[in-house]
Amino acid sequence: MKIFNSLTRQKQDLVTHDEGLVRMYSCGPTVYSYPHIGNMRAYLFMDALRRTLKYNGYKIDGVMNITDVGHMTSDEDEGEDKMLVASKREHKSPWEVAKYYTDIFISETKRLNIDMPEHICPATSVMPEIIVFVKKLIENGNAYETSKGIYFDIATFAGYGKLGGVGLENKLAGARIDIDKEKRHPADFALWIKAPKQHIMQWDSPWGKGYPGWHIECSTIGIKYLGEYIDIHTGGVEHRPVHHENEIAQDDAYAGHQVVSNWMHLEHLLVDGGKMSKSLGNVYKLDDLVAKGFSPEDYRYFFFTTHYAKQQNFTWEGLESAKNALKSMKNILKEHKESTDNTKVKIDKAEKDFLEAINDDLNLPKALGIVWTLLKMPRDRKIYDAIIKFNQIFGFDFEGDIIPTEVQELAKQRWQAKQNRDFATADELRNKISQLGFSVKDTKDGYEIVKN
Repeated sequence: MKIFNSLTRQKQDLVTHDEGLVRMYSCGPTVYSYPHIGNMRAYLFMDALRRTLKYNGYKIDGVMNITDVGHMTSDEDEGEDKMLVASKREHKSPWEVAKYYTDIFISETKRLNIDMPEHICPATSVMPEIIVFVKKLIENGNAYETSKGIYFDIATFAGYGKLGGVGLENKLAGARIDIDKEKRHPADFALWIKAPKQHIMQWDSPWGKGYPGWHIECSTIGIKYLGEYIDIHTGGVEHRPVHHENEIAQDDAYAGHQVVSNWMHLEHLLVDGGKMSKSLGNVYKLDDLVAKGFSPEDYRYFFFTTHYAKQQNFTWEGLESAKNALKSMKNILKEHKESTDNTKVKIDKAEKDFLEAINDDLNLPKALGIVWTLLKMPRDRKIYDAIIKFNQIFGFDFEGDIIPTEVQELAKQRWQAKQNRDFATADELRNKISQLGFSVKDTKDGYEIVKN
């Protein structure tokens, strides 16, 4: 299995620290707002990688962080914590905000049938470990204290800049001169921030009350759950020059050796050829897609049409094409399933080509093309069986619209609430049903449940 390693800038064979086991860290969401389809593309990529590893027989020990503190509005530790911005905006505590948007994020991953990591860890749950991590960096001579917090001294880490391609000298030259003069170098980044008394989120530490910087949570969570040898770290390409660069510095300075072997980065999702922007009104959520007659599974198919390392351009026309293609795929596959013909179709080469495609740095568009080549062949049950096997990668629902018991129970509760004229509860239950990928429609005889 070959993957493109952002650290070495080349495609290479996947070699793991322990044979047959992949320790994998995936950058998770900052839970301060609704996740949009660009955010969810990152987790579809994670899902595809996990499925491909499993298809190859690997066991996975995976972890994802939930950033519920410490993520500034700028990656360079500037501005206000995003959780506090949301707290003020919604007049809720940061913990209430975090729980609300974490629950929504998890429900969105279920709607997209995303294979989730074995461990999901909020940053606020590892505060003692973060403090221990920072103390060790100070003891190792890699961090120092100022009146504002604890900072990592990038000059003490010889490899700084190797991931983002911006060396120490260029990093310093590009830094603004008017930044905190207590810092040894303008580009040094925060590990721990000393909090003013009125700050909502703060914890006791050897340096007074404060809260962690953003970058330190990923290093701490990764090493806590996966140890000091991590095989793959995934994330968006936007994190490569700052967030992930800082992670490498922290990890390797802490452990005394290279911690992460392979870095894999996902490119951006564009909308109509440009960036998503609230001002343009093109920041779409899954619910926006459903409102226009598409299902989360249509978006899942859409994802597979472009390689993860290339920018993908979202258009409504493109999503319509994905919807029609998926519908045709299901209809033709059903014909293969029901066929009693025993043709001379050979699938050995298709199986070999499929494995080569997914193992070539997740070339899923090519793998999808192989599926279509098989579908167009004379109807044969062998083809159905092969595509069902390939579907371990794609994760489509080929078995019909089976309605989960949980959804059926919620629909019953909603109907009872309507009968009791408790419309607020009925609306709340309808939203829960929608988050699980289904809609409930009232009829003259009661109601019906349909898959989005």
